[in-house]
Amino acid sequence: MKLNCLLIIPLFSLVLQGVQAQTTPPPAGGQNPTPGAPAPNQGSRIQNMGPQKNISVHDPVMTKQGDTYYLFCTGRGIAVWSSKDLETWNPEKPVFNTAPEWAVQAIPNFRNHIWAPDISYYKGKYYLYYSVSAFGKNTSAIGLATNTTLNPSDKNFKWVDHGKVIQSYPGKTNWNAIDPNIITDKSGTPWMAFGSFWDGLKLVKLNKDRMSIAESPDNLPTIASRKKDPTIAGNLPAVDNNPVNAGGNAIEAPFIFKKDKYYYLFASIDYCCKGVNSTYKMIVARAKEVQGPYLDRTGTPMAKGGGTLVLEGNKDWYGVGHNSVYTFDKKDYLVFHGYDAADNGRSKLRIENLSWDKEGWPVVVAKANNGL
Repeated sequence: MKLNCLLIIPLFSLVLQGVQAQTTPPPAGGQNPTPGAPAPNQGSRIQNMGPQKNISVHDPVMTKQGDTYYLFCTGRGIAVWSSKDLETWNPEKPVFNTAPEWAVQAIPNFRNHIWAPDISYYKGKYYLYYSVSAFGKNTSAIGLATNTTLNPSDKNFKWVDHGKVIQSYPGKTNWNAIDPNIITDKSGTPWMAFGSFWDGLKLVKLNKDRMSIAESPDNLPTIASRKKDPTIAGNLPAVDNNPVNAGGNAIEAPFIFKKDKYYYLFASIDYCCKGVNSTYKMIVARAKEVQGPYLDRTGTPMAKGGGTLVLEGNKDWYGVGHNSVYTFDKKDYLVFHGYDAADNGRSKLRIENLSWDKEGWPVVVAKANNGL
């Protein structure tokens, strides 16, 4: 996670190992503790640019209103882009011109660089969750803003901030309140998956209004971890020169997508935000209930180090990750960022078509010339 936004639409076939949050309304009339520091903020500078086919992004999420796609990603005030065709992107104003006051109070030295948002649509409103944090620490919180429209030209366009949803504290919570993703189960109950490093990825039930948690933050279940034996006390040790407090449980960015009878939990493992030294990669597991357990293709629980590889870097892309998954116009897409070897490891937006094999696991169909 952590940085600003670039679209590259690839070109030959490649098989991977995937899956939907409700992000599209009825047709209109329809940072992280990962050891790599966020890139410099580009929010105001981006607003002065015209349409682009290559936008630099981290942690992209997307939705569609009418005939327009809207992309939200890490950046100053939350970076926003719009597109009619998923190829040419127009910069929009950030969600927050100034840092939310609650975040300034909660996070020491917070300067409005907001990480890893999540966008969803529910009962006439867009719900935009976002992460505020102190790098390398779990001094973090997840906030929420809503809007009735994403079209800046609409007279009703206005982001309303609802403040903090959940917060983590050093020495008190062995998890990190960043990287939110919302999923609604079969009974209509909303859940938030979140987390990065420390004890792994967590799941918490939300109240029906989706603005607060519906259960105690104590003893939240771990739904994914790189730790193979959860009974062993303590976190995995940090490696190399990575933040000691975060430990070495290099997993983050959960995204749960419902496809047919399964909920698919995607996550990113290893290290983002290191440019040419990035080792980010995506894994997936699935469950028949939102609460899990999520099992990979071999039957190993993701909470015990499992996870089927979806995509990893190569000589052309140093690392790929922090993905989201959507269905637009009856087609499934994998949306993520990758570190481009041809551009000195700069992070770029990637959008790939998703197919499914006969056993119900995702298959990424990349388009030629993308180096995969």
